[in-house]
Amino acid sequence: MDAVSIPNRPAFRAQEVCEIAAVPPFVLRGWEAEFPDLGVAKTPAGPRVYRREDVERVLHLKRLILVEGLTLAGARRRLTEEAEAASGVSDDLLLPPDVMGQPAGLDDGARAHLTEVKRGLQWILKTLGGPPASEFMLAPEPAPSRASGSKSGKTKKK
Repeated sequence: MDAVSIPNRPAFRAQEVCEIAAVPPFVLRGWEAEFPDLGVAKTPAGPRVYRREDVERVLHLKRLILVEGLTLAGARRRLTEEAEAASGVSDDLLLPPDVMGQPAGLDDGARAHLTEVKRGLQWILKTLGGPPASEFMLAPEPAPSRASGSKSGKTKKK
């Protein structure tokens, strides 16, 4: 894919983003649906405005999907992994250290498994919109009620 020049401006309209990225408007709208943080609404009823970072992200999405052949879910995973790598926060910092400063009792296999579980949980939380954990509490099921006209289940002999 050829290098694309992004004009040196802080904001772009959707039509301009489509022209820069060379994608049809329906593709951009589809990506907005999959990545809600893409673009900023000027007013609640106004047109979406894109920052320079959004345009760069659209171009990156285009490369991931059209050049590398990833699905939208695969592109989302890749973007998450890249963001984690760029943040510089190691998974080791999230685990309590033992006396030598290393994560307590974890071999490389266990660490890799926990990292994968963490990514899955982060994806689920992001997909659900991140509501507080208390909203996921299960309420006790009500006791089954008996129909008002039912008999005890015994049949009469004739």
